[in-house]
Amino acid sequence: MALNDHPMWRKPQHHHDLENTHDHVHWVELFYDLIHVVTIFLLGNYLSDHLDLQGFLTFAGVFIALWYAWGELSIFNSIYVSTDFWHRIIMSLMICTVMFMAAAVPAIDGKGWTFFVLGFAANRLLMAALYFRARRTNAASKSFCNEHIRNFLIFASIFAATAFLPKPLAYWVFAAAMVTTQLVYMIPRISVLRFDRFAPRLGHMSERFALLTLIVLGEGFFKLVVTLSEKGIYKVTPDVLVNFVIGGVSMFVMCWIYFDFVGNAKPKDNKPATIVIWWLAHLVLMLCGVMVGVALAAEVKVGFWDPYPVKYAAIGCFGLAGYIAMLWVLRQIIEDRVASRFGRGDVRLFGILCAIGTYFAVPHVPSLVANLLWGTALFSQIVVPVSRAWMTFRND
Repeated sequence: MALNDHPMWRKPQHHHDLENTHDHVHWVELFYDLIHVVTIFLLGNYLSDHLDLQGFLTFAGVFIALWYAWGELSIFNSIYVSTDFWHRIIMSLMICTVMFMAAAVPAIDGKGWTFFVLGFAANRLLMAALYFRARRTNAASKSFCNEHIRNFLIFASIFAATAFLPKPLAYWVFAAAMVTTQLVYMIPRISVLRFDRFAPRLGHMSERFALLTLIVLGEGFFKLVVTLSEKGIYKVTPDVLVNFVIGGVSMFVMCWIYFDFVGNAKPKDNKPATIVIWWLAHLVLMLCGVMVGVALAAEVKVGFWDPYPVKYAAIGCFGLAGYIAMLWVLRQIIEDRVASRFGRGDVRLFGILCAIGTYFAVPHVPSLVANLLWGTALFSQIVVPVSRAWMTFRND
């Protein structure tokens, strides 16, 4: 065996240049995902402690930055098969950058800001290093690698500069730079999507989305269990334990409807607009998933007859509405799936309206009723399709 044929020494290779490639995720990518378990949990804690508009905007902005740090690396690993020694070293350093970002989250609106943005800037520099290595060994990809290297270096400099700018100017510059980083993927004629070689393995990316969705929704279990353990499971009343179970089952159902209807599905075509919608819909879906997980932590703070905390209800109801809406959007752009024939638009619309309506009812009803209304919005998304499918196949 030639040295370059061994995974430890094989240089980055574009998947189009390989005879046999698979879409499965490498262990290095899975390990990179582990730091996001901690990060999203800390971010959920931040939202729990800052249930106001400013807190939500900070939460959303930080989540988007972290999501792009994950997503742009996933794109690279979908374009290039890269598992060699130096790739692993760079990946380990990228994990450290996210560790700094995660540790800064609790103080992100104070002294943690400097550490967060410097960690993010370092993460961008390492992305440039990955494309630099790919350019050296893939002559056909030189053009778009050069663009990526240039873009990541420029944006790394801008993000680093925001560590030293006065606030709120630093926040505005950071937000503008974040928007611009994504415009280079989306604006026709200047987008890197115009390059034929910018072609991720869609099966690999769909698996990456599915794995991160598992992590995001799994954080809901973390929040529930940690909240109850801190309160003392032996101290609460039976109705709180029932609410605890409701929260756990709800997170499971959210995962269920994702995987049955859109999870691991490839886009139906390679058009830039389709890929962009696929990308952004998953971003919003996961953001909403974290919101619901945080909201469900309040289940162990109230009994049946107590009013559900309105601020938690806001993120839970609108989070669920957004989650269902993104399932609806994704259904339009992915390959056909049998389950989707039964989870049609009428089901999605009912769930969205019911979730939003629940928010307005929460201040006027006990949590038992609020849970029934919210649960109707969520559980209808699986009960109705399964019932329709059972009736159809039974008649066949």
